[in-house]
Amino acid sequence: MKKLTASMIAMLAKQLPIQATTSKGGIPDIGPKRSLRKYDESTLIYNENTCGQTLQNIIDGSKMAVAIINRERLDGYRFVGSPEIFCEGEPYIDSLEFAKRNGMAPPKFAILIHLENIYSLSSGNTAGKEL
Repeated sequence: MKKLTASMIAMLAKQLPIQATTSKGGIPDIGPKRSLRKYDESTLIYNENTCGQTLQNIIDGSKMAVAIINRERLDGYRFVGSPEIFCEGEPYIDSLEFAKRNGMAPPKFAILIHLENIYSLSSGNTAGKEL
C-alpha cells in the first residue's frame, strides 16, 4: 500500500478531486467528488450519493483513479486503487459525520479507495512518474 504525504493531504483538502472508473465494456466514467478526502495514511474515502454509473462500475469490479491538481502551481497527484463499498460500520459513520459537518445530505454509501499506486502530475520531468 502507498502512503499519503502531508503535501497530498493538503492538496486533497483544498482542490476538487476528479475520479475515474470504467464499465465492464471499457467505457470510462469521470466526475468530481467534492467529499473525497483522506481516511487514513493509505486510504481515501468519499460519500456516494448519486448511485449512478460510478457506483455501478465499482460493483462490477472497476478500480478507481483520482486526480487532484493545483493549476496555479502546475502540481498534482494521481491515486489508483481498489474501491470498497460500505453502508454501515466505521467508514459509513465517518461519511455521515462528514456530511453533517459540511451541510450535505446523508450518504447512501461510503466508498473507501485502498491506494495501490500514486503518480506525480507535476509539470516537468516527474510528470507521470510513480512516487
